[in-house]
Amino acid sequence: MARGGRDKNREDPERKCIATGEISPKVGLVRFVVGPDAQIVPDINGKLPGRGIYVSAERSALALAAKKKLFSRAAKQQVSVPDDLPALVETLLKDRVIGLLSLARKAGDAVTGFEKVKEWIVSGQGAVLIQASDGSERGKSKLRPPDGEETYIGSLTGSELGLAFGRENVIHGALAAGGLTTRVVEEAAKLKSMREDIGGPTAGKGTKTT
Repeated sequence: MARGGRDKNREDPERKCIATGEISPKVGLVRFVVGPDAQIVPDINGKLPGRGIYVSAERSALALAAKKKLFSRAAKQQVSVPDDLPALVETLLKDRVIGLLSLARKAGDAVTGFEKVKEWIVSGQGAVLIQASDGSERGKSKLRPPDGEETYIGSLTGSELGLAFGRENVIHGALAAGGLTTRVVEEAAKLKSMREDIGGPTAGKGTKTT
């Protein structure tokens, strides 16, 4: 079991990104379905009925899929795509991470506040360190993530973390292992990818994104 709560031996199902042609674990892709009005709908929770269409969690891949009408090709029918799809997906992912963090906090699996977070990290109770992307680098450097993979989340701003923890602004947080932690880490990784991606993939099998 990884420190972030994910089972390293778990075999994640794989799907093909319609924009890059790459086959990747589903956890790094955004699922879409065709709605009743033939409009493409982002299925952030992965629970909507219908055949899934997958795109890498990158702004450039989403923009390419919309521009090249790759959704229609994958759906085998003419579909409409929401305006500024990358921005919509980013917003939905942000809300998803905030919602999951809020649930983890209510379950007692997430804390905030420098001293409390430090206590969790030092004692080993904290499996994942969370820090605001716009927080002071000097202040953030006083805490180090636990050893291992997937032990750090830094894709949310202080005000966004505040929404999750019921405060105006949050700089430091921590997650215990188990519970919702795996899902928080996975969704936060997608959000990070969306917010960092400034490249532009080329459509076609085997094409890599930056």
